[in-house]
Amino acid sequence: MRNIYIVDDETISNFITCKLLELEGLKNCVTEFTQPQKALEIISKDRDDPLIFLDLNMPKMNGFEFIEKLKKENNSFKVILLTSSNSKFDLEKSEKYPSIIRYLTKPLTREKFSELSDFLKKHCQP
Repeated sequence: MRNIYIVDDETISNFITCKLLELEGLKNCVTEFTQPQKALEIISKDRDDPLIFLDLNMPKMNGFEFIEKLKKENNSFKVILLTSSNSKFDLEKSEKYPSIIRYLTKPLTREKFSELSDFLKKHCQP
């Protein structure tokens, strides 16, 4: 089973994302991080095409910086970018990253998450 990582400095956001993944039956392959640097250390070693739910706005390292650093170590990953911002600039910038497959605004809801259901089940198959 492929890994799913949640990288978000807000513990409540991690909790919500984790619960939504649990509702999809994917609890066993999820690892949460509130510190992007620690997440980089682990995810950079994962060569099995991991999926990352990544917060865009974090202190010390934003989501785009995280992706740039991770690309240097591991070029095989997919990102679902999470943000509380509706910035057109951020959306346009995200489109320049092939690894970003979705751009979702917080708070995540069951409705927003339901559009990912088929992808998540396919991605996490062994």
